[in-house]
Amino acid sequence: MDLGVSGKVAIITGGSDGIGRAAAERLSKEGALVAIASRTQADLDRVSEEISAQSGNEVIGIATDVRDEETVRKLIESVVQKWGRIDILINNAGTSSASRFEEMTDAQLDEDFSLKVKGAIYCVRHALPHLKKAKGCICNTTTPGGKVPGAASQPTALSRAAGISLTKTWANEFAGDGIRVNTICVGFLKSGQHKRHLQAARDKNPDLTLDGYYERLASLVPIGRVGEASEAGDVIAFLCSSVASYITGTAVNVDGGQSPVV
Repeated sequence: MDLGVSGKVAIITGGSDGIGRAAAERLSKEGALVAIASRTQADLDRVSEEISAQSGNEVIGIATDVRDEETVRKLIESVVQKWGRIDILINNAGTSSASRFEEMTDAQLDEDFSLKVKGAIYCVRHALPHLKKAKGCICNTTTPGGKVPGAASQPTALSRAAGISLTKTWANEFAGDGIRVNTICVGFLKSGQHKRHLQAARDKNPDLTLDGYYERLASLVPIGRVGEASEAGDVIAFLCSSVASYITGTAVNVDGGQSPVV
């Protein structure tokens, strides 16, 4: 299926690993010009070269800390200076942070909201004039926990609920400008994040392997397995394409059926 994104310009935060990289790979393969952003330039250089070699299309990496609005402004300016436009913005920066209420610290709460909520706001704030010109689209990465939070899921469930709320608000506010806004609510997907979680789990079980860790997670998923990052990246690419031109304000579960709500 031709997604109709050839020649479009896409910015993807959290783009050097996991879902962000998968979305970059799919969009680049479809002919988009892709800028990936994360905090480490060396990772961005390596990943952008790898994706470009696979797709044959130009990919650039721009070191950005989305918690810092000035670096976000520079990211947007750099992309516009290079390619003259922005058609697609994917707010994907973030990592899991979970604790019980009585154990959650202000520092943990502030860090989570700065990265996932304020970071997305900064990106949209500075990209919006260019998205209006292009009648572009925005896709946010959130989680099913933002819809149905469980115990000990703070602050991520809280910040992801905010992300889902912003998605619907922006979809309504920007519709008159021809901008579509959606979010994917991701469940257990293979990524570097889970590899880091494995290291913590090994403190209790030194013999635990990555495959064994994923088997544990798979037991919680109705479909019976942990998803691939590419399965989320493909949904993002679809939602940001002309094929999805009548879809806005939606929160799509990409979780193997784990969420109890649609």
